[in-house]
Amino acid sequence: MKNLWNDTEAAQHKDTLAQRVYSSRLLGANPNLVLHGGGNTSVKGVSTNIFGEDEATLFVKGSGSDLATIEPKDFVAVRMDAMLKLSRLEKLSDIDMARELKLASLDPNAPAPSVEAILHALIPHRFVDHTHADAIVTLTNTPDGEARIRELFGDEVIVLPYVMPGFDLAKLCAEVFPAQATPRTIGMVLMNHGIFSFGDSAQQSYERMIELVGRAEDYLERNAPLVPAADIEPAADWSAVPELRKQVSAAAGFPLLLRSNAGSAALAFARHPDIATISQRGPATPDHVIRTKRLPLFGRDVEAYAQAYRKYFEKNSRSAKAPLTMLDPAPRVILDPEFGLVNAGRSARDTQIIEDLYLHTQDIILRGEKLGGYRALGEAELFRVEYWDLEQAKLKKAGAPKAFAGEVALVTGAASGIGKACVQSFLNRGAAVVGVDINPAVASLHGGRADFLGITADMTAASAIREIIEKTIRHYGGLDMLILNAGIFPGGRKIGALGDDEWRKVMAINLDANLSIMREAHPLLKAAPRYGRVVVIGSKNVPAPGPGAAAYSASKAALTQLARVAALEWGADAIRINLVHPNAVFDTGIWTPEVLAQRAAHYGMTVDDYKRNNVLREEVTSKDVAELTAEMCGALFAKITGAQIPIDGGNERVI
Repeated sequence: MKNLWNDTEAAQHKDTLAQRVYSSRLLGANPNLVLHGGGNTSVKGVSTNIFGEDEATLFVKGSGSDLATIEPKDFVAVRMDAMLKLSRLEKLSDIDMARELKLASLDPNAPAPSVEAILHALIPHRFVDHTHADAIVTLTNTPDGEARIRELFGDEVIVLPYVMPGFDLAKLCAEVFPAQATPRTIGMVLMNHGIFSFGDSAQQSYERMIELVGRAEDYLERNAPLVPAADIEPAADWSAVPELRKQVSAAAGFPLLLRSNAGSAALAFARHPDIATISQRGPATPDHVIRTKRLPLFGRDVEAYAQAYRKYFEKNSRSAKAPLTMLDPAPRVILDPEFGLVNAGRSARDTQIIEDLYLHTQDIILRGEKLGGYRALGEAELFRVEYWDLEQAKLKKAGAPKAFAGEVALVTGAASGIGKACVQSFLNRGAAVVGVDINPAVASLHGGRADFLGITADMTAASAIREIIEKTIRHYGGLDMLILNAGIFPGGRKIGALGDDEWRKVMAINLDANLSIMREAHPLLKAAPRYGRVVVIGSKNVPAPGPGAAAYSASKAALTQLARVAALEWGADAIRINLVHPNAVFDTGIWTPEVLAQRAAHYGMTVDDYKRNNVLREEVTSKDVAELTAEMCGALFAKITGAQIPIDGGNERVI
């Protein structure tokens, strides 16, 4: 466990809260300590109220913040006296506790304080750190876990049985801490959950965490070393994943994305001889249950998993104090000998988070097996976490998901102009988007966002089309919406001067490549949870061609006919195909200010008049076309296929 503390960097963080932010980020930088919003930190200080009075204050991580990127504003200031008074109550429900914590906040606009705020207030040290360190969780999730922890740390660490974070855990800590703490005590382990460290400075609390977890890691290296998985070539037929996604989405009742990891470690775990047993013993820590569900699916029998989940809910919900709303019974983790680790989520970020969590869980399980057998919390306790009052309250407050949440759009010609605008329109509606372009700039179009995959490809090559389809499946599990936008508009040339090579090039890009990707995408669109949609970006030149554009006009007309035939053929698969015919969209790469000025002068117009040279006197932008394209994939067009819609401000020749 590497100590990342740097005195020079730390000296730049002057006040107490800044030091708290600095050391928190050091913890968040290590995925073996915390992952994706896990863990918690706090510092005790003083605030001055509106009357000029000093108040003892706990600054604790706010709900929803991530230690890796935490800012001062993400620490919620709560009154220490209120925390201590709450700790002296005999009982306090989680819902009431959450309300009281919010009332105790000095800033009503701050995030909700952590549910562990009372616990942090009770620990008699200025700085408190809490992580779900893999090494600690591994040791506690074994038959002799508590004995191993006590042997390793002695009286330097207080050991508590697992209790759900919140009021009950705080009460237990209030009872146990004074009885077990010694002058040597620097930490506390919560079984099946994680570890706390504390100190009088940010550096002391942080370094104690590193020291304690480092000792646990050394113990594991001596007693349960992991052998790196040998290189394994994935043997998956990726074409089977979209159908698996359809089944998972059907079980959930809404579309889900699937993210596949066929790396050697994931494949080796999925092919472990005892995988059917060891994978069914529960998550590494109850905190993971909310994202990953209690158990993964081993294999592809989604319906059997859903039935088992319903029974699990019925069995455990009988003892609930209030009626519970059953979560969807679809798996979030799938272990498959061919695909490796497959993760399901409503968004690409969800699938990425679940993948990270389970890759760590795999190692914890394997090490636990070497220490006498991996053991997690029992079913009833895990159910309490999954159906926690506070999580149920979140569900009730959550708004409707975005229109295309859990769905995938593929946009060709995505690096600029209409294609780039389409990418943004679909992202805005919650879709995961694959953007394809021959321009390498497409790869970095959205700066590493989980919900965007940029692929540089020449779509006239059959191998490139196959690669696009496979990458789409592996990243997102399938395809729901296909936007055919890529094309070229060669310089004006009359038929008498039109060479064969230029003709063939235009046809290859504007027509043949679209045929190829439609053909390869058809099985994915057929398996789409809400059925597939295709929108073809045509041109005004289809109904109203112009001189000097024979190759372009003919290619777009042929593409239109191809789309119309596909609408007839694919209707039986509930795939709808529609076209938009833009005209005079000037915010694209080919329309430089110089070209615009030349064309406007040719017609004796100003540039603004030239842009609005249509019946409605409206400028048509790439965003206008993109928004119409996205709407054509939505509910409004659910019963329309084979339609051709002009978006040109009204063109006299088209009308």
